[in-house]
Amino acid sequence: MHLPKSTKNLLTIAGATISIVSLLIIALLFMISTLIESDNSYLGIFIYMALPALMVFGLILIPIGMIRAKRQEKRKVEGAPEYPLWDFNKPSTRNAAAIFLIGTICLAILSSIGSFQAFHITESNEFCGKLCHETMKPEYTAYQNSPHSRVRCVECHVGSGAGWYVRSKATGLYQVYAVLTNQIPRPIETPIQNLRPAMETCEHCHWPQKFYDRKQKNIISYLADETTSAWNVHLQMKTSASNSAQGLAQGIHWHINPDVKIEYMASARNRDKIPWVKYTNLKTNEVTIFEDSDNKLSPAQHDSLELRKMDCIDCHNRPSHNYKAPQNFIDELITAGKIPHELPDVKMMAMNILYQDYSTTDSAMLAIKTQVHEYYTTMYPKLVEPKKKEIEQTISGIQEGYGQNFFPEMGVKWTVHANHIGHMETEGCFRCHNDRHKSESGKVISRDCNLCHEIVAQGTDTAMQISSSFKPLDFKHPVEINDEWKTKLCSECHAKLY
Repeated sequence: MHLPKSTKNLLTIAGATISIVSLLIIALLFMISTLIESDNSYLGIFIYMALPALMVFGLILIPIGMIRAKRQEKRKVEGAPEYPLWDFNKPSTRNAAAIFLIGTICLAILSSIGSFQAFHITESNEFCGKLCHETMKPEYTAYQNSPHSRVRCVECHVGSGAGWYVRSKATGLYQVYAVLTNQIPRPIETPIQNLRPAMETCEHCHWPQKFYDRKQKNIISYLADETTSAWNVHLQMKTSASNSAQGLAQGIHWHINPDVKIEYMASARNRDKIPWVKYTNLKTNEVTIFEDSDNKLSPAQHDSLELRKMDCIDCHNRPSHNYKAPQNFIDELITAGKIPHELPDVKMMAMNILYQDYSTTDSAMLAIKTQVHEYYTTMYPKLVEPKKKEIEQTISGIQEGYGQNFFPEMGVKWTVHANHIGHMETEGCFRCHNDRHKSESGKVISRDCNLCHEIVAQGTDTAMQISSSFKPLDFKHPVEINDEWKTKLCSECHAKLY
């Protein structure tokens, strides 16, 4: 086949070679991925993103080389035409035009297929969670164990529409740069600054007007005593009003009542301190401002801090990436039977191990195994052989809990990314509901427990205190602390209990 003389230069030949080789590798990898039915995100990136980019680079080199060759030839021949002549009477010109036309059509088809596949790859959970493995391991692990594990990452972090897709990919370029240059913060700072508003993502499933019935919740906790005594608290969570006709007029979800607007200012980036709250009744236009009497904002702070409208994320701030406190996940593992309840001191020992700092996950796993063996060998030597299976099960259970909630390489644990739901280990609800937020007229944001939940039963399995149908129980602390729970926040003790 005759081609123009200008194609016979090193740059054009190199470009053609790069393009052809890239295309062959793409075809080979595509066949491999089809035969083995692989959805590996790394393979997809090579097939639909990296290699096509290399192929296009080679294609660009072809005309660049031809133009350079033409210019060099022009300088050698005096009186040569300034612009190239396309004489289709010449077989070489016709061949070049045919190759260009067919190649362009094929490239357009392949590019459309590749772009479509590349879009799906970047929208996949594997792309989000596995590509930057160490960086995203905490988030991806927690996500897989969350109630939203069947919801794709992009449905919350990107949502629908081209605008947020482009915006998310643009901001993602910096994240790629930060990972490649090892400038990614450890841990990743939260809340994420450019996260799409909850009303555009969460409310597709959890819309505010939906009525949520009150929910019965059973919390089983274990004391750090020799027998790891169980303590049950049955709560009725007052998510909404007692009757669906009342909608969001009462209950926890009153905060997102369409007739009410709650705004606040947080004095810290993680929003764990809220000294200023503004309530607006949209029906009556009544406005009430509450200020924390122990932590009032200065005029300068008031002018500089962000005024934020309250939405789902202000309470449900870890809906898919929750890192649990050791006492909580150990309680769950004991209840699930993954840690044997019958071993003496099992919770106390686990707390002593888990409240130590470890530099890596591997060193933590080794320390858990070593310290469990050492504890029972020293404290209960007669149990080591007869309870060997239970001891090994305890080691596996503690390691499982640690692996799902602690990520020392990224500096991630429950104290770093606090969950604002509840008020046990962190202030959570008590950020506002603490009896300190007062208005000028004397109104107070109450910390009355029964505003959000009522205790319907509490106690041990053999000594359960049960309420009547309409009268909730007063809280009883499983360990005698007199009335301190009435004057102190739960988190004041439970954040540093072990």
